[in-house]
Amino acid sequence: MKNYIKYLPFLAIGLLSCEPEFDDAIEENEVYTPGEADFSNYVSLGNSLTAGFADNALYVQGQENSYPNILAGQFELVGGGEFTQPLMADNLGGLLLNGTQITNNRLVLSSNAGQPVIPPTPIAGTPQTEVTNKLSGPFNNMGVPGAKSYHLVAPGYGAAAGLPSQANPYFVRFSTSETTTVLADAAAQNPSFFSLWIGNNDILGYATSGGTGEDQAGNLDPSTYGGNDITDPNVFGGVYTQLINEMSANASGGVVYNIPNVTDIPFFTTVPNNALVLDAATAGSLTGFFQAVTGIFTQGLIQQGVPPAQAQALAAQYAITFNEGPNRFLIDVPATQTNPLGFRQMQEGELLLLTINQGALAQGYGSVALSPAVLQVLGILQQGGTPTQEQAQLVLGAVNGIDDKDALDSSELSAISNARLSYNSTIQSLAQANGLAFVDVDALLQSVGQGLSFPGGIITSDFVTGGGFSLDGVHLTPRGYALVANETLKAINLTYGSNLPEVNVGEYGTISLSDNVN
Repeated sequence: MKNYIKYLPFLAIGLLSCEPEFDDAIEENEVYTPGEADFSNYVSLGNSLTAGFADNALYVQGQENSYPNILAGQFELVGGGEFTQPLMADNLGGLLLNGTQITNNRLVLSSNAGQPVIPPTPIAGTPQTEVTNKLSGPFNNMGVPGAKSYHLVAPGYGAAAGLPSQANPYFVRFSTSETTTVLADAAAQNPSFFSLWIGNNDILGYATSGGTGEDQAGNLDPSTYGGNDITDPNVFGGVYTQLINEMSANASGGVVYNIPNVTDIPFFTTVPNNALVLDAATAGSLTGFFQAVTGIFTQGLIQQGVPPAQAQALAAQYAITFNEGPNRFLIDVPATQTNPLGFRQMQEGELLLLTINQGALAQGYGSVALSPAVLQVLGILQQGGTPTQEQAQLVLGAVNGIDDKDALDSSELSAISNARLSYNSTIQSLAQANGLAFVDVDALLQSVGQGLSFPGGIITSDFVTGGGFSLDGVHLTPRGYALVANETLKAINLTYGSNLPEVNVGEYGTISLSDNVN
């Protein structure tokens, strides 16, 4: 079992807010005005963050706490109309396709003797949301979980016949036809005001897979992309321009959002890369082991005809020193001429994923997997003996670096950063060119990471306890979405001269406890 919270302080149930309250603080006798904006027909366009996805699922309570739905409640004060959403059938969150469950139920924390049980577990029950039961729209919330930028303009993305590979089951539920696009269905509603938050998934799949996808920079054909690939910035720019043009055609205005840094979300910050905590004796033993690795590899190179000085210089990188206290884990990297064994110690800033098996970390994953046979070879070396080639390979094979799927190394983080910065440049420049309100979500989540105060408390990005992020470590809680809504209201007021009031963030819930688990 994966122990996601090994590195978190002890939790108290009193810290967990289970149910949101909806009484927003509105000043009595205050007169609110829309300014230059018309909120009578507000349409939101985006992905899971727009839909209200949380706890690794889409469910009714999450949708009711989506930031567009929160915004719509404030827009009602100045003439905003009805805001409809393609609601799920229940609060379980799973999807059925022809009666077979195809997505998991939402995550909850169960309890034992009054304390939460880690890791989060899907809530029990059979979901009732059947994908093929078509809903009648139109729907103001056009957030489609899983959508990348180019998916919003892809014909057939809502066609049931395209499942599971070409279509999106969430959009299949409410698309107006088998050939329509998400953008077409959104723009057809002729919005008087719109919001657009898209682009996160264009890098997120790559990031959450540990960089196992490809950086498609230079490839302008998204139909050839894999699910975990990074979208080419020119593809993103072209699609985003189309989205802005069509959504703003007849609108009084709109608001757009940039893409936050993955290093600010708990999926990548909960498990530190220096969590290999050693006592002095174990640190000494590991240091000795890698000295043995260095010696064995040096001799092997010399036997292959490599000059001794060159062999020693190449092998020296594997003489890793460990100290008492925290040490960085080892990761596997592609074997190259400069790193023939294909492993190294993690560097500052490199990240481990929330889903890494922490039980395995405690058993040598990320350092050394010592078997009796390996210990026997080390004994031979300590006595001054010479191991056979087969025995030497046992020692080299005992190095147990973290797999690519469980970590983001510096090159992968660079690819993510380059794409994100390019996307954000496009988003901000198009916002300015079209006179749209702009929300700097990147800066907002940086502030959350440092601890952001609100009346009655502080919201942080700490997993489980921080209040900002749900139990999947990626999506926000109702309180987090309320925070985004407030930043949106500030941006709208600044851009359009309205005076919309903010909501009380503290009246929105965080994570859920339930003992109704399998």
